Amino acid sequence: MSAVTRLTLVTHAITDAVQGARFPADEPLNPLGSRSVEKAGGLPGPAPETVLHAPEVRAEQTCRALGFTGAPELALRDLDHGGWAGKSMDELAPEQLMGWLTDPAYRDHGGESITDLLDRVGDWLHALAGSGDRIVAVTHPAIVRAAVLRTLNAPPESFWRIDIPPLSATTLHHRGPAWTLRATAHELA
Repeated sequence: MSAVTRLTLVTHAITDAVQGARFPADEPLNPLGSRSVEKAGGLPGPAPETVLHAPEVRAEQTCRALGFTGAPELALRDLDHGGWAGKSMDELAPEQLMGWLTDPAYRDHGGESITDLLDRVGDWLHALAGSGDRIVAVTHPAIVRAAVLRTLNAPPESFWRIDIPPLSATTLHHRGPAWTLRATAHELA
């Protein structure tokens, strides 16, 4: 029997883009996000052997505020929103927004499609499988959605049907041939 790999995906705390329904750029936590992550005080359970974080400042800040010194992991970077970074959803033509929300292969914004993201996260999960480590990865809601879809072998069209709030934890386990979702995802603050 292979070793169990335990992966806890933690989403970064709130930012101005999250509050303003904007496509994020590389921005820091806002004051509410900073207070929320300080209030959380850390993660329950045994200490992880490996801590990773997305390369964006908001993920690194959340990681540090949770009491971890993590290593940046490029595979955990946020969905590339291309020319939409920093814009509010109201600034987009309705047909663009609808295309993005309904077509997982949409990339007219010059960034990554949902299917591109799913492939990236799937490759990353495959690389972690069988390590036997307890891993914490501080990242973005899009990465967590993609990991859940890959774990469940769900269709890409399901991506927007998963609500992943800021500063929440979702745990996956890998033993044997596949990842398993632990159904006790929770908000830390």
